[in-house]
Amino acid sequence: MAQREKPTDQGKIIMRLREELARRRMSRASLADHAKISLSSLEKSLSGQRPFTDQALVRIETALGLKFRKAEEPAQRHAPETLGSYARAAVNWLEGSYLTLRPATSHGDALYAYETLISWDPDQGHLIFREAGRADKAYAQQGSVSMPHQSGHIYLVTNRHGQHRMAMLSRQGITGELYGLLLTLQQGRGAQLLPVAMPIVLVPMDAFTEKPPFGTIADGHPVYAALKSRLDKTLRGGFAMILPESLR
Repeated sequence: MAQREKPTDQGKIIMRLREELARRRMSRASLADHAKISLSSLEKSLSGQRPFTDQALVRIETALGLKFRKAEEPAQRHAPETLGSYARAAVNWLEGSYLTLRPATSHGDALYAYETLISWDPDQGHLIFREAGRADKAYAQQGSVSMPHQSGHIYLVTNRHGQHRMAMLSRQGITGELYGLLLTLQQGRGAQLLPVAMPIVLVPMDAFTEKPPFGTIADGHPVYAALKSRLDKTLRGGFAMILPESLR
């Protein structure tokens, strides 16, 4: 036996409006006149041929003294507990555009640069991030921003069909840079993917007088030395640590 489909929001409005007209013994023509809408539009909406417009519903609600639409709930202002329960007002300093620098794994000492944008998602009620300007667009990441009080760090987390990738970053200092480690997967032998960890730094875009380059930046590029020094600060400045060879 086939299951009956649940009525949509428009369907619920039609059912309630029909019931209300029957209860009041009110004709559709009379309702159209009181609501100052055309009878033809009302008939088509009640028959399901076209949805009620917001303007028509406002006029019908005013004419009948009823509310057919649900009041909009206020946007969530706190992230869920799984992301640190932070309030938007407490993290708005983190929103913005960042130049992201990490090693270019297949090009010796070269850097790989792209843009990371962090913003508040009012529908989800927490910070999100997305990557842009990557030459390998298919591998661009996007996901949630976690900021628990206990560790004092920021986590950019991608969860794509259960496959995770994460950047663990120090909190923003006076310069606005975020230093840490990127935990991801790298192409190994054949089709094998290998877990890897590498230093990473996010630098606010407004720290540059000119837009920095994206993609692979090799030694000899005019801005290579300046950008390399920022990335090197991740380990040399004590923001993150990779265990020595003897302990690996």
